[in-house]
Amino acid sequence: MNADPITELESELVDMWRRGRIQTRERARAIDPKLDPACYPLLTILARGDAVPMSELVSDLGIEKSTLTRQIDAVVRLGLVERRPDPHDARARLVALTEPGRARLTALRESTIAEWRERLSRWDPADVRQLTMLLHRLAMSVNREEPVDR
Repeated sequence: MNADPITELESELVDMWRRGRIQTRERARAIDPKLDPACYPLLTILARGDAVPMSELVSDLGIEKSTLTRQIDAVVRLGLVERRPDPHDARARLVALTEPGRARLTALRESTIAEWRERLSRWDPADVRQLTMLLHRLAMSVNREEPVDR
């Protein structure tokens, strides 16, 4: 008897999230042994560009401002992040990676991409693209940004 596909999907996602938490912990430690794994998503968002307003980080991370402030304080103490004045709003601060922080994240990302390339080296590139598209579609449907096609 076939199991319900939604139940199978939920079970697989729970396993992926568990493994993802383990990887997040390992990657945080690779950046700095004192880095709290809860701060790793903050660093990955900052690695995408230049300085980011705190309001944008609160929204992207889905956390309270007080939690974000504590995370930023922690990564500032480690020398990975800095606060900058917002040139468009004297009351606001922007958050950015320091050069050492960016270098550590870049090295880790390059290593991670190399690992993914090795793991998926036998996959057809079209399958990787389809998986990426389906994961994006699933994420959008979970966030209710896009309906799921049936």
